[in-house]
Amino acid sequence: MNYRNFAESHYVARAARVVLFIGIAILAGCASVSPVPEMVIYKSGLNQVYLEKDPDSASNAHPTTLSQSEVGALLRGVRVWKDRNLIHRLYAGEPERTRGFRNEEVKILAPALSNALQLASPDQRVYFHLSHATEYGEEETTSGWLYVRDNLLHISLSEIHDRHSPGPEITKYDRVMPNVPEQAPAFHATFEPEEYLHTVRSGWRVFTVDQREELQIRYREALDALTKSPKS
Repeated sequence: MNYRNFAESHYVARAARVVLFIGIAILAGCASVSPVPEMVIYKSGLNQVYLEKDPDSASNAHPTTLSQSEVGALLRGVRVWKDRNLIHRLYAGEPERTRGFRNEEVKILAPALSNALQLASPDQRVYFHLSHATEYGEEETTSGWLYVRDNLLHISLSEIHDRHSPGPEITKYDRVMPNVPEQAPAFHATFEPEEYLHTVRSGWRVFTVDQREELQIRYREALDALTKSPKS
């Protein structure tokens, strides 16, 4: 009887370990899935722009022709601000809206994104990642996706000027784990002029801390308005 109880307990414990291992493997797999470049458009240091398979659609309006200046004008219209709870707003006020892409970032992204949209196929989207060191030795990153669908330009943001603590020297050895920000505060995004913003979709990726703020912009109308000469 004792031997039977021991065998049954051993079997249950072994089965539990197997289930736990499978669960951890599934979670790790879901959390470690990263975009796979299908065509690198631009790469300089940690800054990169490339085409990848769009998991949500095979009917994007690609290839799309947008000049560098047009892409730059649209990027300059993106505004972001950090989320503040009620208590924070009471003593600090509403957060300031700032540009999602600074001039130096637009200078890097505009030509690369313009080229990428012309080379993209209907089942692809454009991924971009910007990274630079701050004056305090931190890493600041901005990441997201760009694609055109149903006459709308989709700009999907997962990071906007997120600050990361200084990490190990990547020239000395490869880091196994990603450099996760100490704090990745929730943020909001919009496009100005807002009358050309079709909608904003907010969401979070399962098993990760990544936020998604997707701006859907009536970009042709916006460009007409932004490039229209003022009346004399």
